[in-house]
Amino acid sequence: MTQPPHDPHAGHGTMVPRTKEEIENIVKRLKRIEGQVRGVQKMVEDNRYCIDILVQISAIQAALRQVGMQLLERHANHCVAKAIREGSGEESLRELMNVIKQFSK
Repeated sequence: MTQPPHDPHAGHGTMVPRTKEEIENIVKRLKRIEGQVRGVQKMVEDNRYCIDILVQISAIQAALRQVGMQLLERHANHCVAKAIREGSGEESLRELMNVIKQFSK
């Protein structure tokens, strides 16, 4: 007996799928960050000056925060707004607040 395909949105009835353009933009930013991380790894391997490495790590953290904030904003404007319109806003807002707390640690 075959299993049904995995639905990544199962249990997230308020999820509003990202557009192809949104996905491409996020992936492009993450690939840029991935390149920065590889650059830092090479800096460590090359025994570069600590401050130079720390500056690059700070830039990576800022870039990740920007991607996270972009996703949080989109989630609030699309998924949470949809949940509120459909009457399940309390649960969606609680979920959003929990992820904001986790994100801001």
